[in-house]
Amino acid sequence: MGANQAVTGDGDRRLGRRALLVGGAAAAAGTVALTRDELSRLYWRLPGVRKARVAGAVDFRGARWVAASPANYRTADRPSDYPVDRVVVHVTQGGYASAVKAFQDPAHQAAAHYIVRQDGRITQLVRELDVAFHAGNRSYNERSVGIEHEGFVDRPEDFTDAMYAASARLTAAICRRYGMAVDREHVIGHAEVPGTDHTDPGEHWDWGRYMGLVRRVGQV
Repeated sequence: MGANQAVTGDGDRRLGRRALLVGGAAAAAGTVALTRDELSRLYWRLPGVRKARVAGAVDFRGARWVAASPANYRTADRPSDYPVDRVVVHVTQGGYASAVKAFQDPAHQAAAHYIVRQDGRITQLVRELDVAFHAGNRSYNERSVGIEHEGFVDRPEDFTDAMYAASARLTAAICRRYGMAVDREHVIGHAEVPGTDHTDPGEHWDWGRYMGLVRRVGQV
């Protein structure tokens, strides 16, 4: 997903299917006893209820926290409510600052969990707990972590050694956290998401090099 391009038709803004379960569960409560934990989990999914977050907390050590607009993601409790089994690789189609600006704009309607800069620095904008609107496909948004990379798809020089190394460490950590296999079924490009019209990360992204780095880091 290019950071300067809004995603439309994703469907994430509508009420999630799990939120719809709240009404049914409440109706069933008269005949079926729910556990305290189940009731707690249903409660926070009600409209207007937001599960607590630690301000500035990041999921990857060393990442810088810069919050995306709440309009560009949906609060959740992954992987408890949505199992995570994909990493989606994006290219911003612009600079770092323009990507951050886009993800902080509520009208943009899109954001990724992370941005990796050309110098290897990593910024987190959405907690992995939450569903970021990055893939242009509701199901893939719910099941994936989105990683943007600073640059343009038609400029191979934008994909620096520092970027590949930092992104590989990030992806390896995500795969470990959710028990994902390090392969091209579970680490995919935005262009591989069903229904997308995006082409990133493009022909200049070196998948062989990248996956090799992810595997080596994961073995450490």
